[in-house]
Amino acid sequence: MPVDQQELGRRLKAAREASRLTQDEVARHLGVSRSTIAQMELGNRAVTSLELDRLAYLYGRDIGAFLAHEFRPEDALVAVFRRHPDMARDDQVLAAVRHSLAAGREITNLERLLGVDADLTALPAYSLKTPATKWEAIQQAERIAAEERRRLGLGDAPLPGVAELLEGQGVRTAKADLPQDVSGLTVADPDVGVLVVVNGTHAPGRQRFSYAHEYCHVLLDRDEKGAISRTSQRDTLPEVRANAFAAAFLMPPGGVIGFLQGLAKGRASRLKAEVFDEESALTAQARPAPKSQDIQLYDVVLLAHHFGVSRISALYRLKNLKLLDETEFANLQIQEEAGRGKQIAETLGLAEPQEDGDGIRARIVTLALEAFRRGEITRRKLEELAALAGLDASALEGLLGEAALDATATAEVLVPPE
Repeated sequence: MPVDQQELGRRLKAAREASRLTQDEVARHLGVSRSTIAQMELGNRAVTSLELDRLAYLYGRDIGAFLAHEFRPEDALVAVFRRHPDMARDDQVLAAVRHSLAAGREITNLERLLGVDADLTALPAYSLKTPATKWEAIQQAERIAAEERRRLGLGDAPLPGVAELLEGQGVRTAKADLPQDVSGLTVADPDVGVLVVVNGTHAPGRQRFSYAHEYCHVLLDRDEKGAISRTSQRDTLPEVRANAFAAAFLMPPGGVIGFLQGLAKGRASRLKAEVFDEESALTAQARPAPKSQDIQLYDVVLLAHHFGVSRISALYRLKNLKLLDETEFANLQIQEEAGRGKQIAETLGLAEPQEDGDGIRARIVTLALEAFRRGEITRRKLEELAALAGLDASALEGLLGEAALDATATAEVLVPPE
């Protein structure tokens, strides 16, 4: 049965209230009066397709949700801000979530249009009890990070690209300009799938850490429908667990120790082994030269570069693996904060960690180009999708030319030979 004007108004009101927006705020977004919004919600005024599209974007929904047989008042956007009510009025965060959800839904629509199988069964879900202490949270994180590395066949090697790894598991990834206090967020929505957004204003090394951090939320917390990761909440158990997971996932213990041993570091101060021949044991001992195992700042610089993380992350990982004591850690931290680590990296010609890609942008553009090539979407829709991905008209024109999909080439493809 088609949705009549009164039912559409009721659904718009329910979506607005679930999103914790006032009629005045919605009116400002649409550039109309508050009474106009009130009349829409009462069913006394028709809603144009353009207005409905803008309202759907504002409420973080697909336009089809308002016209479907059944309507769910709550969705991913509502779930995220129910857990973080103090962020519901942050325009920067709201804009990032709305934009990412809209892009994710367009990708889902394009995948359906092109017959792409977007099955997410490869993405595991670990069932763990809620940690009672920070220590338990860290232990869970270390165990799940090691299990994920085994499952993915990563061994102890550095990860080449964390965003690409997540995309391979069916997780959509994106970057957005977020407040400095926010490192990233995770959203799980039936129409979008699982979406991870990291703060694009942070340094590449921190972005990689944030992708790994959010991956922990995907694996362990996605039943919550969404999470916002904030520095001010680093002491909460879910954030402690996610931070510990990211460190262990990016810098596995075996990989860290093996790398240091390649630098003739990381061995115990006293080495002991026993050889048993079924009757008795022979003991052999060795002691490295004094101070030969002391880790220096240049070792930390090389380790951070090897695993594609920040030097401070590498320092904390060494400390947590008991490879640095409190005094050694403090001394190296002082040197790093004085800028010596950066100077060493520049002198050695070591580039900063490579920036991970924005999976949503690449995905939406390539799918849109293919849909356009097949004649499944119009040129106007292609331009709309390109703009959503951050491409202006000139960039799109250049891309069409490079892909041999200009107007003439497209016409030749779409018109079959006689």
